[in-house]
Amino acid sequence: MSRVITFSFFLLMCFEAASAQEPVIGGPCQGCELVFAGMPIELKSSSRIASESEQGEPLNLRGTVYKADGTPASGIIVYAYQTNAKGVYPKGSTNHGRLRGWARTDVNGKYGFKTIRPKAYPGRDIPQHIHLHIIEPNKATYYIDDVTFSDDPLLTSEHRKKDNCRGGCGESQPTRDEQGVWQVRRDIILGEAIPGYE
Repeated sequence: MSRVITFSFFLLMCFEAASAQEPVIGGPCQGCELVFAGMPIELKSSSRIASESEQGEPLNLRGTVYKADGTPASGIIVYAYQTNAKGVYPKGSTNHGRLRGWARTDVNGKYGFKTIRPKAYPGRDIPQHIHLHIIEPNKATYYIDDVTFSDDPLLTSEHRKKDNCRGGCGESQPTRDEQGVWQVRRDIILGEAIPGYE
């Protein structure tokens, strides 16, 4: 009998964790609620956006999430999604596509994603980017400036002017390691330039 109660309690807790949704702040945000769709119950500080078999140039995205006072923020969920090697969002369970993932910062505020370098949208002048959202548990969720790449010819001065540095500035300085894997860094400052953030 106690096993049944314990298992029922476990299912209830899983349901509550899966259905809880922090309010969206920071202004209009089309699709912001999709950060919760399919989110695993257990999250690690390092995750995958693209599988190892995904075609494209491998890329590691790492960073640290900081509070406004400069101290590392643990337990913050970073959600990311992106295009594939053809510049499109491959079909998935949401219109964010299937190249998406979540990471929860560790005790030092660190997070990381393994993925591929996204391509720009075909026939458009929008630079390559990885979309990022923050979920602060029991507080709020909001989008922050995309990760962009300083060596992208589409990242013009005009595009740089549009960078509001939401959650810190998103432009990265990509480098390749000895294995040819792109390495980029995107540090995040909670609430920075987010309207309505307390």
